[in-house]
Amino acid sequence: MTNTDDRITAALDEDDKAFLASLDSERGLFQQIGDSWQGPMGGWAKLIFGFTFIMGMLFLFVIWQVAHTSNPIVHTLWAISGIALLIVIGFAKQWMFERMNMITILRELKRLQVQVAMLSEKLD
Repeated sequence: MTNTDDRITAALDEDDKAFLASLDSERGLFQQIGDSWQGPMGGWAKLIFGFTFIMGMLFLFVIWQVAHTSNPIVHTLWAISGIALLIVIGFAKQWMFERMNMITILRELKRLQVQVAMLSEKLD
């Protein structure tokens, strides 16, 4: 470690160290999804993930029904329900990705906090 890394480590309190240790520099999609399942909103993230999965399975069933119905009215109703399911799935995924982005922003804010602490230490 360099002298700067040692000073950053010394400036952090235990919560900051644990938070930064949990966030690697290169995190993949699945790691970010797993990170979003922790913390105070973790239960909601798990619920939305499960909800999205169930809606996806329901969408596959709707597509099956659209492909195998012969009555035009029933066929249209299944197709409309498929479009509605796509919209609901899109909103749920949007929430999940916003949560993942929020965690990334928190990570960057912690880094900025460390840099400000180092600059204030230099001035003192």
